[in-house]
Amino acid sequence: MPELPEVETTRRGLAPHLEGRRIAAVTLRRPDLRWPIPPQVARLLPGQRIEAVRRRAKYLLLDTEAGSALLHLGMSGSLRVLPARTPVTAHDHVDFALAGGRGGDRVLRFNDPRRFGCLLWQPPGTTHELLRDLGPEPLSDAVDGAAFDGDYLFARSRGRKAPVKAFLMDQKVVVGVGNIYAAEALFAAGISPLRPAGRVSRERYHALAEAVKSILAAAIARGGTTLRDFISPDGAPGYFEQELAAYGRGGEPCPRCGRPLKSASIGQRATAWCGHCQR
Repeated sequence: MPELPEVETTRRGLAPHLEGRRIAAVTLRRPDLRWPIPPQVARLLPGQRIEAVRRRAKYLLLDTEAGSALLHLGMSGSLRVLPARTPVTAHDHVDFALAGGRGGDRVLRFNDPRRFGCLLWQPPGTTHELLRDLGPEPLSDAVDGAAFDGDYLFARSRGRKAPVKAFLMDQKVVVGVGNIYAAEALFAAGISPLRPAGRVSRERYHALAEAVKSILAAAIARGGTTLRDFISPDGAPGYFEQELAAYGRGGEPCPRCGRPLKSASIGQRATAWCGHCQR
């Protein structure tokens, strides 16, 4: 499933082509994806100008005066800006036709073979229920008074017996840190993913917070991580997979000490780590 860097790569790729453009029409080729598509999407968006393309956690928002289209890519979704006459394929479920602009008419096309993505609606001045209880953004300023740093993680972790990896992947604690980048950040910080979250010191949480920030920033700079389905809006793959130190490398030599990396399942997610370098 695309994680924060992949979604941010998508947002950055789409924004120059969408912001300031007017939506001429919305074509829904099916009434639902993961959930039913609200009628406001097709009724209110045509004629609206896209004011901004934003990301909150792993969701993208197309902001207009009438409200915001809320999109999630699911496991296999992609958003591409294409010439309006590009032939429709089997899994092209939604088109946002864009009026005018340089290079002729264009369409924002949502393709999702597995249909685990979503297209929902957020009225002006409201926060969708899927976004309401989310934690702070790891790469942004404070959200609702909470800034993501070592002190924040230390405070939120007190009394937690769950493994620190599961804690770090809790979207109510911090958004956008999925399986890949949690494994990489814990490796960089030298923390075992099995260690109970409440037994990690403040100092080590400072190292973990900085590792999360630097790894996410590096992944965004390289266009995300290509794992099975993800490609960026321009069709290019992400290249961060070439730099993964732990994720998906169980049994291979540790990049630091050369010992075989261990592997296990934590919260039903595959996990790899070094039993010598991560404590």
